[in-house]
Amino acid sequence: MKTCYTREQIETSVKAKGYKWFEDNNNKGYDVNIVGVRNSETKGRVTNAFDDCMTISYKVEGEWKFHCFPCTTDPGTHWVENILNDRGVAILKPGQYRGSHKLRLHQGKYLALGQKKPMSIYRDANLDGKYDLIEESVREELIGINIHRATSRAGGKSTRVDKWSAGCQVIADNDDWHEFLDICQAAREIHGNSFSYTLLESNDIA
Repeated sequence: MKTCYTREQIETSVKAKGYKWFEDNNNKGYDVNIVGVRNSETKGRVTNAFDDCMTISYKVEGEWKFHCFPCTTDPGTHWVENILNDRGVAILKPGQYRGSHKLRLHQGKYLALGQKKPMSIYRDANLDGKYDLIEESVREELIGINIHRATSRAGGKSTRVDKWSAGCQVIADNDDWHEFLDICQAAREIHGNSFSYTLLESNDIA
């Protein structure tokens, strides 16, 4: 998978799915499009790596801004092997989730985007080292599929997912995280505390 994409690629792919792309038609700025891209090339293997992308696109004074950060959209090996739920580890199903998140404390510790509406979740319990994305396992769940950081160390970057994700969408680099968070805080001041999240797969990207 490419380590990053262009804003145009992300916009085209979101629209091709029939999803909403926020254009900032009122010229207020910071009408954010938060789009994760899951690595299709792993073919469902549990890599325990930050091999996905978190993108954010928005306008400031009519000019598009775009950022692309290494992340994981999959749970790490620890939670795949040590299941918290009898139905299996949680894996977010690709799709668009309108108004799914808001800024609040992650696990009561630090500001992040916390899930506030049910999302479609696969469950995998067979411990075979692959994410088994079986449609029959999908349920709408409100279980804390948050968007947050990995390492708390300033200037640091996590290289292994491990315990950082039990289904959350997690940005690897601490500096990237703070840049992402600053944008979300600016968006909240203008548009209120509600954020949509779209998850694509890399083979969706032209």
